Amino acid sequence: MKLSWSHAVLNVHDLEKMLAFYTGVLGFTISDRGELAPNSPEIVFMSNSPDEHHQIALLAMREGETSGNPLNHLAFRVETFDEVKGLYEQLSAREDIKTLPLSHGNTLSIYFNDPEGNGLEVFWDTPWHVSQPQGKVWDTSLDRDTALAWVEDNFKEDPSFSHHREAGAAFVNRGEYHQKD
Repeated sequence: MKLSWSHAVLNVHDLEKMLAFYTGVLGFTISDRGELAPNSPEIVFMSNSPDEHHQIALLAMREGETSGNPLNHLAFRVETFDEVKGLYEQLSAREDIKTLPLSHGNTLSIYFNDPEGNGLEVFWDTPWHVSQPQGKVWDTSLDRDTALAWVEDNFKEDPSFSHHREAGAAFVNRGEYHQKD
């Protein structure tokens, strides 16, 4: 399995101050933002590459909430659906690792922690763009074509849902979608 670097998510206390730094000093542009769930903290996605939806995301922590680690998770892209499934099967065999298979519409992801609790995400791009944030748990027993059909069925009602080549958004993962695995 070949992992390609994708993005990092940071837990932040002062979202506006951090946004000013990442956009004003480092030149990132906000590509999407919103609540992860109703009444949850806001997440802001940023990129400085039009071919990447986000290279960094900032997750606002609730008032009084603390985190021993500002890193929420590191994310890596794989080239094939089979790599995501294989990793899930490998991780599921371990008692010390908890996994969460989550689709954002534009990806099929596996979230998990390393043995010291650091957050990781490994994902495979789907052929679609969907505005973020959003996510739905997906069934890892599905084969590739059934999983893609499930993603389409579960995200097609979103107004932003479109093929990544036709998406009108400024920041879209427009990498080559692999028709064959």
